[in-house]
Amino acid sequence: MPSFDIVSKVDAQMLDNAVNTAIKEISNRYDLKDAKTEVDLDKKTSTITLTANHSMSINTLVDILISRMIKQGIDGRSLDLTKDEYASGPVVKKELPVRTGIDKEMSKKIVKLIKDSNLKVQAAIMDDIIRVTGKKIDDLQDVMAMLRSSKLDVPLQYVNMKS
Repeated sequence: MPSFDIVSKVDAQMLDNAVNTAIKEISNRYDLKDAKTEVDLDKKTSTITLTANHSMSINTLVDILISRMIKQGIDGRSLDLTKDEYASGPVVKKELPVRTGIDKEMSKKIVKLIKDSNLKVQAAIMDDIIRVTGKKIDDLQDVMAMLRSSKLDVPLQYVNMKS
C-alpha cells in the first residue's frame, strides 16, 4: 500500500551555512558598521541569538537572516519570530528558536484537512510525523498538492514515499 510521511525539519548544515553567510553580509553592511551586532547559532538547542545596540538593528538582522535562509533552501517559516526582544545591559537581544517537528495541534489540523478533502487516504499521527497511506499514488499526490496550497504556519516536507 503506497504511503508517505509528512515532517517539518531543518537541515542543520544548511542552517549553519545560512547563519555564516548572514554573518559575512552583516560585517560588510555599511548601515551596521557601528552597531555592535552578533549572530550566534546554538546547534544543541537549535536557537539563533541576535544581539545589537537597538531594536531597529535587530529587525535588520532578522531580515538578513531570513533572506539568507531562503537562498539556502530553508523556509523562512521555520523560525519562531513570536518571542519579543529583551534588553541585556546596553544591548538588545532576541532569540529565534528553529521549529522542528509538528506539534500536536498542527498535526490534528493537518489530519482534519486531509479527512475533509474526501480523498481515499488514511492519516495517522506518529509523534511529530504524520503518515498518509492510500491505495493509489495519485491520491497521495493530491494530498501533497492540497497541503501545499493550504496556508499553514509550518513548513512541511514529504519524505519516505513508498509504493
